[in-house]
Amino acid sequence: MTPSRDIRRLLEIMVALRTPGTGCPWDLEQSFATIAPYTIEEAYEVADAIARGDTDDLCDELGDLLLQVVFHARIAEEEGAFDFGDVVGAITAKMIRRHPHVFGAAGTRDVGAVNAAWDAIKAEEKVTRAERRRLRGEAAEPDQPRLLASVPVATPALTRAVKLQAKAATVGFDWPDTRMVLDKIREEIDEVEVEIAAGDREAAAAGEVGDLLFALANLARHLGVDPEAALRGTNQKFVSRFSFIEDRLAEAGRTPTEASLDEMEALWQEAKGRATPPAPDKTPTT
Repeated sequence: MTPSRDIRRLLEIMVALRTPGTGCPWDLEQSFATIAPYTIEEAYEVADAIARGDTDDLCDELGDLLLQVVFHARIAEEEGAFDFGDVVGAITAKMIRRHPHVFGAAGTRDVGAVNAAWDAIKAEEKVTRAERRRLRGEAAEPDQPRLLASVPVATPALTRAVKLQAKAATVGFDWPDTRMVLDKIREEIDEVEVEIAAGDREAAAAGEVGDLLFALANLARHLGVDPEAALRGTNQKFVSRFSFIEDRLAEAGRTPTEASLDEMEALWQEAKGRATPPAPDKTPTT
């Protein structure tokens, strides 16, 4: 088996990995459910490579993400559900169907008309999905569609919070002023403090901290900041500063476990005084 730029070689590799008796024991044990966390992880790796501007890594990570698609498609083919060709066929059909202004006979460059057509096409697709559910004997969707039902549950929590808030905002359910969001954050912090003071740390963690995070996601949305990207940037900043602490201690032949909290705090402040990495872009959220 040799590498190739042809997608067929990747499909052949996956077949070999999933062939009982001669394939890879680990790959043979996997299912949709066990692979799903890796699929999400690879998507984050792609986003990380983009954030770092590393196109070499981006190429590798996109390959890893493509492997996830091939893996899921192979499992589905083994179960007689669909195959990789069906995946490609479905997405090409969807892209052509959703872009009549590009692939149709009469194109338009008017954004309003494009958005209206997009909404109409999405509505038609929903009818088709409902019919498929009926044929499978599944429960029908409510006659009155739920506004938030279109936001996928499997979306990362911070991103889903923003999408839920943005969707609710389309019918006017939103704070009209960013300062009101800040007031809500202070209110949620107070509620966390009440639970902690009452000695109920479990309640604080289970409910109030979640409410606080939801309010912070709302603030990010009002400021036009992607909270996932913002937190990734802060995570990297923390790693950089803590690495500085480790390096400075190592110069003295010591490790963090051998240093006091006061010593590490002093080094942390020194790290903060150094040049900090650029803040993440203010990517408009939806």
